[in-house]
Amino acid sequence: MNRAISGEPSAAELVELHREHLWLHLTNHKPYETQDPPIMVEGQGYILKDIQGREYIDGLSGGVWAVNVGYGRDSIADAVSRQLKRLPYYAGSMATPPYIMLARKLASLLPALPKVYISSSGSEANEKSFKMARQYFAEKYPGGKKHKIIYRNRDYHGTTLAALASSGQQERKIKFGPLPEGFAEIPHALCYRCAFKKSYPGCNLECARALEDVIRREGEDSVAAVILEPVTAGGGIIPPVPEYYPVLQEICRRYEVLLIMDEVVTGFGRTGLMFGHQHYDVDPDIITLAKGLASGYMPISATMASKKIFDRFLAEPEDINGFFRDISTFGGCTGSSAAALENIRIIEEEKLADNSAVMGSYLIEQLKELEDLSIVGNVRGKGMLIGIELVEDHRTKQPLQEKQLASIVADVKQEGVIIGRMMRSVPHLNNVLYMAPPLIMGKDGLDAIAAALRKVLGKHLA
Repeated sequence: MNRAISGEPSAAELVELHREHLWLHLTNHKPYETQDPPIMVEGQGYILKDIQGREYIDGLSGGVWAVNVGYGRDSIADAVSRQLKRLPYYAGSMATPPYIMLARKLASLLPALPKVYISSSGSEANEKSFKMARQYFAEKYPGGKKHKIIYRNRDYHGTTLAALASSGQQERKIKFGPLPEGFAEIPHALCYRCAFKKSYPGCNLECARALEDVIRREGEDSVAAVILEPVTAGGGIIPPVPEYYPVLQEICRRYEVLLIMDEVVTGFGRTGLMFGHQHYDVDPDIITLAKGLASGYMPISATMASKKIFDRFLAEPEDINGFFRDISTFGGCTGSSAAALENIRIIEEEKLADNSAVMGSYLIEQLKELEDLSIVGNVRGKGMLIGIELVEDHRTKQPLQEKQLASIVADVKQEGVIIGRMMRSVPHLNNVLYMAPPLIMGKDGLDAIAAALRKVLGKHLA
């Protein structure tokens, strides 16, 4: 169809409109004053197409590890369309059928956390978890002061100010202060760069036991919760060792501290199980979900809590402040719940968590072969969440410069593959490449990712 007749803007017009009006996420727009910005227009399966007609293997599930079921899922679009025609929205202060059915489905997946609070982003879900934890203890111990949230170095929990305050990525916080008070940090769990100069398994899991030291330092009666990513994602792809979470959980229970698992990235098959914490012997009190919950087809998140926590908010009618006085406007979008329900059906029916486990292990094996290159320090991950830590030197582990990673990512894209990288997160340690392909990907796509990386990394050694 002729674009002029249809009213559809041309590629050149879109580029110019982009320059005039758009403010992208996480982007320095200065280069686009002289370069054409990339614009994605189409996706099918795990293939993306840009405005110039170039095709790419999506090794990053939509850029932020969200499109777990891949692109072009008509059944999700149809489910959303049907629901929007019937009832598009009602505030989350009243139930709708898809709201109820999604809550039931999530509770069936996580029976220990049967209470589901729906909102619209991962940051928001984490903010809700903090508010729940603080009010829970305010109700349980009137006049008490259990309000502090402990987080882990290198973990990321969101872009809103409290979520940012609870994130262990210092460079993300620059120029956004002052941030809210009441947050404290424990060390990361990356054995490759152990904060205690120890080697696993010959250590005493100091990285986990440090939680008790921080609780005592902050005051045993002041700490309400600990929030952690089951596998650290944006901070370098860090799966803790098996014994890590049982130690943390025992400390939490001893000091009556709630354990919050941020499954925004790791949920819905990303790590090879439906939820990332299921790789470990751990029972969280609260879990937060987003990204893979609807695979990016609609904005939605959820905060799931135990009945013990929920019951603390059952206030008498005259107690106007005893219940959870919180709302998420767009948590009431019924199409989002419909998308999530159909997305979860696809993940279960097509056994995408199993595929993530098998194909993720396959890709890790392929990438482990790159460790024979002097530039590759460590390959690690779980399922379809994989990182490659790049170094100047194997012996010293001197991190490769961030600008060189940017060049590598750009060169891999020229090979027709999209991957990601750490950028401006952890000072002097933004040296990890990311891969998080859609969970539908098979060996052909993964082989192409590995081949592109080997070619580009080899070139950067020349």
